[in-house]
Amino acid sequence: MTVLRCLPWPNPVLRAQAADVAAITEEVRMIWADMIDTMDAMPGYGLAAVQIGVPLRLAVVDCSEARGQAVRMANPEVLHASVQLREHEEASPNLPGVSAVIQRPRAVTVRFLNSDGKVEDRDFVGLWATSVQHQIDHLAGKMYFDRLSPLKRKMLIAKAEKLGRNR
Repeated sequence: MTVLRCLPWPNPVLRAQAADVAAITEEVRMIWADMIDTMDAMPGYGLAAVQIGVPLRLAVVDCSEARGQAVRMANPEVLHASVQLREHEEASPNLPGVSAVIQRPRAVTVRFLNSDGKVEDRDFVGLWATSVQHQIDHLAGKMYFDRLSPLKRKMLIAKAEKLGRNR
């Protein structure tokens, strides 16, 4: 398929709530295929459609070592999150060059429409859980740095802007 360009921060699409997907169509499957190609080219563990300018609640996640295990999700929502937290250094191709350690639930149960158009409930643990939550945040118009304190967020964005000017 195609490797697509990720929107640069602060594109307003990254702050907008994505629209629900009514049905899994051939167009949706093509978007997922492009998203997987784009995610693999980064390389990254996940991608939300809004990151490439598609305002639909679509996400892909692949935290497998061998790759090729991407989970395709439409309208993902967290049904249950563990009390136990996990720290992981997160980043985004929409704001390259910077990252931050974020705490999220270690495990989540997520409901979504799968590639067959069926509602699926799936448990994700560890890096898979972190990535799924990161993508769901994107679909709600949130960036990972929104989970930082205001001061840390301001410093991270300033550093990214400085890096962008020096490229």
